[in-house]
Amino acid sequence: MASQELNSDSEAPLHRGMITLTVMLASVLQSLDNTIANVAMPKMQGALAATQDQMSWVLTSYIVAAAIMTPLTGWLAGRFGRKTLFLVSVFGFTLASALCGLAQGLGEMVLFRFIQGLSGAALVPMSQAVLLDINPPERHGRAMAVWGQGVLVGPMLGPILGGWLTDHYSWRWVFYINVPLGILAFLGVYAYFPRAVRYRARLDFLGFALLSVAVASLQLCLDRGPTRDWFSSSEIWLEAGTAALSFYLFIVHSLTARQPFIRLALFKDRNFLTGNIFIFLVGVIIFATLALLPPLLQDLLGYPVYDAGLLTAPRGLGTLIAMAIAGRLVDRVDPRWLIGAGFACAALSLWQMTRFDTLMSAAPVFWSGLVQGLGTGLAYVPLVTLSFATLPAVYRNEGSAFFSLVRNIGSSLGISMVQALMVRNTQIVHASLASTVNRYAARSTPAFAHLGDPAVRAAFNAQVTHQALMIAYIDDFWLMFGLALLAMPLLLLLRPPQRGSLPAPTLIE
Repeated sequence: MASQELNSDSEAPLHRGMITLTVMLASVLQSLDNTIANVAMPKMQGALAATQDQMSWVLTSYIVAAAIMTPLTGWLAGRFGRKTLFLVSVFGFTLASALCGLAQGLGEMVLFRFIQGLSGAALVPMSQAVLLDINPPERHGRAMAVWGQGVLVGPMLGPILGGWLTDHYSWRWVFYINVPLGILAFLGVYAYFPRAVRYRARLDFLGFALLSVAVASLQLCLDRGPTRDWFSSSEIWLEAGTAALSFYLFIVHSLTARQPFIRLALFKDRNFLTGNIFIFLVGVIIFATLALLPPLLQDLLGYPVYDAGLLTAPRGLGTLIAMAIAGRLVDRVDPRWLIGAGFACAALSLWQMTRFDTLMSAAPVFWSGLVQGLGTGLAYVPLVTLSFATLPAVYRNEGSAFFSLVRNIGSSLGISMVQALMVRNTQIVHASLASTVNRYAARSTPAFAHLGDPAVRAAFNAQVTHQALMIAYIDDFWLMFGLALLAMPLLLLLRPPQRGSLPAPTLIE
């Protein structure tokens, strides 16, 4: 870093309670929008006169914009200060949300969602960095519990709130709801955020450009792959090839540049490196499961949108309870035990999901969701605390941004992976089940006696597809179960911080 500048009001008293409330609100604002718009897509499609394929860009534009901007967050925070970055981000996100609600055409909606993604990318990582800096080391666990509630509960409550707003008001209200929240967050940042140290660092533009192209191409590949039949499409080949080449060039450039875009000293910290592997797996397991449940409940089991959202609520309740417990225990017991218990709960919940069937009641969904929520809360707080426990404060801006980027990539990869496997396994299982029906079975089994009738044959095929789809979902749950178990040996790589060894908190803006 070339130079440092200390502002005159760096010694102003901290309003920790109001700062915590503000960053919590900012985290909820951004994380809620990751899922709240999904349930409104069918009604948005009609209002915007768009095809289903075109509507996918409403989600893709937001994801790609956030993926591009997230790595830049650390440099922007150091160059312009966290307070300035927060104010601009909240203002841009709120304005873009209002414009999304006012959009009259698909082009406008895609553009405003792109701006929304660019503006909101900094909110979650900077919220985490701020809470780490304003709290002494012995309170980091509780601070991360508060932060984690906003990051994880937002996506879980999004479908419920989005379904209720869409059913009772209009799809436009899934965007308008951000406006009052954004105004409150803006006022909180303006009134209570401190101004402290800013770093005037040179931007490694080549490194940033390579990483942005790599991440954006990967996100496009993962998001568009299921609708393009993956590598049977030249578009997917182009995006995957661009991502691979850009990642390779970025790594080579980072190893040879004097001041790389992401400083390699970050990865010399074993806890931070291992924590990123863990958070990648959390993104794969938790968010992939979240993506599987709504279509399973709505399309396969016939639940209305709002009822399906309510059935996912126990997951959020479990997360809130577990985070409150973990926040108090993380400084008293070895955090690795909490992380292990969290992944064990996640594995147990996924095992429960492998027992789902097409005739089940709501109870298995309720209890498995509650157990998984408990596991997520138990693991997330100590994982974030340990990942940043031994990382010097000067790296927290970059570290927080990279941590969020890895989690987002994990969630995108997990969602695309389980969806692709579900489509493939449904076809395989359908063919296997249908192969048992032949003219010999039709003669010996009364249920098959009228398969010559086209209507009967169509109804029978629908039942076979229904069963094949359920088996494909169960196969995905088995995969997530295996990943949760395989992640647990990584606990041996984490080191618990020694008491009194952590750096004193600094107000690095």
